[in-house]
Amino acid sequence: MSTILYISPVRKYDSTRNGCFLSLLRQVRQEAGLTQAKLAGLLGKPQSFVSKYESGERRLDVLELREICVAAGISLESFIIRLEGSLDSAMAIGRYPGFDM
Repeated sequence: MSTILYISPVRKYDSTRNGCFLSLLRQVRQEAGLTQAKLAGLLGKPQSFVSKYESGERRLDVLELREICVAAGISLESFIIRLEGSLDSAMAIGRYPGFDM
């Protein structure tokens, strides 16, 4: 019996949102003066954990995002406000930060 694998196409809007999210994750870490290894240490995770979520290879749940924000010295609320601003700006000017089509 063969298995059929269906991969749904990523819509440009979804890619834009994800690119903004990933860019902001890196930006927050860098603004906190943290390397991937230092942030991972604060989280009790390996450096590859940070690398994988920053590259989009791994997704985060909201509790993990909150832990990352706390470690970087930013509230989850502030992160979301910045993300909303980034999404609004990207959509308004037609740019897609952190994502190359």
